[in-house]
Amino acid sequence: MLDFLSIDIGTIIFTLCNLLILFLVFKHFLFGRVYKILEERQNDVDETYDKADKAMEHAKSLESEYSALMSGAREESAEIIRAASKKAHLRSDEIIADAKKEAGLIMAKADEDVEKEKKRARNELRGEISELAVLVAQKVVEKEITESDHEKYINEFIENVGDLK
Repeated sequence: MLDFLSIDIGTIIFTLCNLLILFLVFKHFLFGRVYKILEERQNDVDETYDKADKAMEHAKSLESEYSALMSGAREESAEIIRAASKKAHLRSDEIIADAKKEAGLIMAKADEDVEKEKKRARNELRGEISELAVLVAQKVVEKEITESDHEKYINEFIENVGDLK
């Protein structure tokens, strides 16, 4: 019964030789292909990582360009706002200056008109005073004046001059 538990050196050597032959056959036919497939997979993985790294670098460069463009756009918009504000302020000053100039011209014309109206009123007043003086002179010539008539004519003259104002 112990025969099946016995160790046979020939069997061990035969098994080792079979194992070595099997290993060499696998190595020759199978391991080369497996290593080749593993190497291709490794190359694919490395390529994918390289592409990912390049894409990441490209994304970072685009981000930096975008940031630069945005800061440039902010500066440009701020400059446009400053320029528009300055232009509006200058235009406002122009409008105010034009309005003041026009108001000055209107005031000067109004002053001229007032002076003309004063002169016209003075001329009319002089004309009326002259007419009254002529009337008084006619009455004086028509009759001899007594002192009471003289006072009466002066008072009438003063009343008529007061009505003219």
